Amino acid sequence: MNKLMTMALMLCLCPLASYADDMTGKKLYQTYCIQCHGVEGDGYGINVEFMEVLPRDHTDTKEMMARTDEDLFKVIKFGGKAIDKSVLMPNWDGNLSDDEIDSLVGYLRVLCCQGEE
Repeated sequence: MNKLMTMALMLCLCPLASYADDMTGKKLYQTYCIQCHGVEGDGYGINVEFMEVLPRDHTDTKEMMARTDEDLFKVIKFGGKAIDKSVLMPNWDGNLSDDEIDSLVGYLRVLCCQGEE
């Protein structure tokens, strides 16, 4: 295959890879996050009645855009205390790989910004 055909094929497949990452992130979010952050990501999951601090509303674009991807990665991997936030946010480094955490960060960007396009 020549270079031009290879580049064309890669350009065609990139949206599919991005979609796959979004789907992986969504599935991980549904598995690990909705109990506290809610099905819609609005911070009202089933555990909220037992919490002193409301979980982050991942649909709040302004608040979420104030967080870097690195901050989001760090809080998912090491827990809320890693970025001076609630200790109620657990660390997921024992359950999730770095690639899975990256997929979750990508999905958080979808949740927070889906109305901003």
